[in-house]
Amino acid sequence: MSQTIPLTYAGAVYDRTRPLYDGTVRAEGIDLRYLQTDIEELFWRQGRYHEFDAAEFSFGAYLAAAEQPDRPFDAIPVFPSRAFRHSALYVRADSEIEKPEHLGGRAVGTPEWSMTASLWMRGILGEHYGVDLTSVRWRTGGLEEPGRQEKSRVVAPDRFDVGPIPEESTLTGLLLDGTLDAVLTARPPRAFLDGDLRIRRLFPDFRAAELDYHRATGIVPIMHVVVIKRDVLARHPWVANNLRRAFEEARRPAAPQLRDTAVCSSSLVWESAYAEQEAALLGDPFAYGVSANRATLDAVLRYAAEQGFTSRPLALEEVFLPSTLTDAKV
Repeated sequence: MSQTIPLTYAGAVYDRTRPLYDGTVRAEGIDLRYLQTDIEELFWRQGRYHEFDAAEFSFGAYLAAAEQPDRPFDAIPVFPSRAFRHSALYVRADSEIEKPEHLGGRAVGTPEWSMTASLWMRGILGEHYGVDLTSVRWRTGGLEEPGRQEKSRVVAPDRFDVGPIPEESTLTGLLLDGTLDAVLTARPPRAFLDGDLRIRRLFPDFRAAELDYHRATGIVPIMHVVVIKRDVLARHPWVANNLRRAFEEARRPAAPQLRDTAVCSSSLVWESAYAEQEAALLGDPFAYGVSANRATLDAVLRYAAEQGFTSRPLALEEVFLPSTLTDAKV
């Protein structure tokens, strides 16, 4: 029997990663222990304490540390989570803010400056809607619980007005009492989910806005990336590509299963119709690798430099392990 090395991976479980979770797909030479972990807990534990050999991780938080010579992780071009984020902007129902252009000069809360959803939407607001991001008063803190802190060491440039909300406050509470004009958050405010009519989305038809954005750019924003601890790679450099190939193999059945008209793999009755429609509009939105994601990566690396995550737009070889950027050709 061939020898394998034990490797602990932490992440959410998606249809595109489930074969790795249940063992249907195995990474060659790796005995993978896949720990299903809530995202906020996962990012906090991995970002602060480096608990897992490999993990799904915030792309924004990773970029914030990418230039640090002592960073604990390296990334491979595997992107477990992607999402448009026009839906992530919330204002009060009685607010005079009706368009993204109206956010200039306002107070906008977001859980963390390094949150990838915030990184993307700030960039989109600036580039595609003409919002002067330096005129916005950016405030950070817990969405529903006081005391949330940045998981990374990112520091916004001086030209941005960024500061924490009061220690005992929450973003949702400050939005409702009028202290904040808007909140930018990947996870919707609980009051909104509970049907509180005092909160509305800035983009009421966010799907139309997101589709327009995709048609203009070809981008489906990357939210999360897979990171591997550098001490693991120092001992076993082959782990990076073997794990990358296993993620690729694991995601292949997901789209065909969604398009299968014989059964529903989820609790959506028109699942196959949705999947066909989305494929026609977006192509393969969860493609891994750099060649299929060049426009997306160019945009996020540019935004990261503009917002102080990095000192300049980084080259792909500085972001991902160089050995994972190409494949052998026959």
